[in-house]
Amino acid sequence: MATNKKENLGSAKTEALKASEKDSTGKVMTTNQGLKVNDTNNSLKSGERGSTLLEDFLLREKITSFDHERIPERIVHARGSAAHGVFELYESIEQYSKAGIFTDVKRTTPVFVRFSTVAGSKGSPDLARDVRGFAVKFYTQEGTWDLVGNNMPIFFIQDAIKFPDLIHSVKPEPNKEIPQAASAHDTFYDFVSHTTETLHNHIWVMSDRAIPRSFRMMEGFGIHTFRLINDKNESHFVRFHWKPKLGVHSLTWDEAVKINGADADFHRRDLWDAIDAGQFPEWELGVQIIPQEDEFKFEFDLLDPTKLIPEEMVPVKIIGKMTLNKNPENFFAETEQVAFLPGHIVPGIDFTNDPLLQGRLFSYRDTQLSRLGGPNFNQIPINRPVVESHNNQRDGMMQTEINKGQTAYFPNSLSGGCPHLAKMAEGGFHSYEERIDAKKIRTRSASFNDHFSQPALFYRSLAKWEQQHVADAYTFELGKCNHDHIKERMLWLIAEIDEDLAKKVAKGLGLEIPSDIERPINQAIGADANIEEQQPPKKKNYLDSAPTLSQANTKFDSIVSRKIAVLVANGFSMKNYKAMADALEKEGAVLNLVAPHGGMVTCDAGMKHKVDAAIMTTESVLFDAVYIPGGKESVNELMGEAKFLKFINEALKHCKAIAVDGKDNALIDKTYLAKFKDDAAVLIDEKPDAFINAIKQHRNWDRSEKVKEIPA
Repeated sequence: MATNKKENLGSAKTEALKASEKDSTGKVMTTNQGLKVNDTNNSLKSGERGSTLLEDFLLREKITSFDHERIPERIVHARGSAAHGVFELYESIEQYSKAGIFTDVKRTTPVFVRFSTVAGSKGSPDLARDVRGFAVKFYTQEGTWDLVGNNMPIFFIQDAIKFPDLIHSVKPEPNKEIPQAASAHDTFYDFVSHTTETLHNHIWVMSDRAIPRSFRMMEGFGIHTFRLINDKNESHFVRFHWKPKLGVHSLTWDEAVKINGADADFHRRDLWDAIDAGQFPEWELGVQIIPQEDEFKFEFDLLDPTKLIPEEMVPVKIIGKMTLNKNPENFFAETEQVAFLPGHIVPGIDFTNDPLLQGRLFSYRDTQLSRLGGPNFNQIPINRPVVESHNNQRDGMMQTEINKGQTAYFPNSLSGGCPHLAKMAEGGFHSYEERIDAKKIRTRSASFNDHFSQPALFYRSLAKWEQQHVADAYTFELGKCNHDHIKERMLWLIAEIDEDLAKKVAKGLGLEIPSDIERPINQAIGADANIEEQQPPKKKNYLDSAPTLSQANTKFDSIVSRKIAVLVANGFSMKNYKAMADALEKEGAVLNLVAPHGGMVTCDAGMKHKVDAAIMTTESVLFDAVYIPGGKESVNELMGEAKFLKFINEALKHCKAIAVDGKDNALIDKTYLAKFKDDAAVLIDEKPDAFINAIKQHRNWDRSEKVKEIPA
């Protein structure tokens, strides 16, 4: 009987589970209340290019459900690192904006910056192929301004109502919760291949931009077109850029895979260590400013967040500098609890009708209610403004302030009408008075339909080695997909961007590029929309090339904070080491002694030196360059450890600078160094200046083809 009872209980549980199961196959889409949905791809707007309307209950239900899917971890940007710093203005742009942060050159504005990956969980590794968040909180004298952006100038989607679909597709597949922090799977590419607006941001993610060398060496972008408002209430459109003083540099995919195993906290550690050592990261703030009357000047729509404004068409004006100079005191209290909201602006900055931005203005505040326990998250120290706040908002969860007085409403006479309203002349915020004369409509502007021109421009603008990395990334990612029809749809789309690129990817996949496909390409439209009218047109070439898009044209003038592995054993040459170390450290590089064991190592002058890493505890991928100071006894011991040989060969394979002292150094012939004696970044018995110049170049990509003969 006991067995039967247990079986019956199990059967009841099974029936209950079955009752809770929901299979949507063959079903029409509805709201949570059962209302049939005609369009889940476009928010309700005041005209095709108008602002999103608060009455859009479909948008709010979808976004609210999405915002509260995770407790308490962020749904996106869960894994982050942060630091405190300051912003200083170089020159006033009062002709464009009345914001004090843009007009007062005497100010030093405190900032808090959080960098992050997007797709992975809080416990995922730093070196995932992913977009990186770049969010800056300015504690200004007029209130807090949050510039919430990424390290890529565009986004995947054009309308915020598609954000849940995008993230659901790239997150681990819900039936098996894999893969983590990876886009290389069927659901993501199924979505991308049906939603062609994603293609521009997607090709950026396939490029080296998705694997930055460090947070300190990546650009930041505000993504959206915002407005600047001057004291005459005149409007200019603006896009914001962060330019790193160290240049924009990346890692290779092979390195990223190995770093994730060797040090999953690579980016987090790099940022912390640099600030801790006083090597403060710096970025310059730049603006692209477009007069109001030039809104329709371009062959793309300024309000489309999947389009960038090439710097060759509108130059970036550098107006200030941000320096990060202090690590957080408590990771949870600061980095985890910081709340960034695009809706945090100050007088002189305003929004546009970008439909992605419009939805973010709702979504970010809604998300904080779930993450931080209620509406009073602004009282958490890291989120507090540096100026006092006074209003009639009271109580609620996590209330820590003791509000005094009898009144909590406006207008009133019992409190003398206070807090009273501020006039514009006193700094009161006033929204830009944009004329609206349009129908309420759920649609997408036809001016957003060009999905191929800018991905093609990006790819054309890359150096040959960058283009090869893009092809390799597409091949790897699609190679992880299990369904050929998804791969074929993607090949067709890639061919629309660049046929040679598609051929390289198709060859790697062992597939043919289809001449046509059975189903419509772009399905990010409503059920009643005209599918043919909404299809993206053939790509246009309104600019042959945009050199600023290539990392081959970044800064190559500094080795500050670059990590140099110095391979040593007992008996290494002190004379050689000292000359090289003095030169490298003078330039701001960080030298780490890597030896066969931990503890101490003795040079040929009888001096003891502290070992930074035993060879079994580190990898070449954690360093920017390699130096071998020589010394016969030291070299003989290094040759006896196979991992030292692998270390050198791997650095060669990743195109890094390598310096060796001693033409008779036996490691030259024992490794692949001998085959690269003519390489510009393989320096044998060269002066330190030559090594420094080679490190400045980040990599010698001319080596790319030849290193294929080196085993992985």
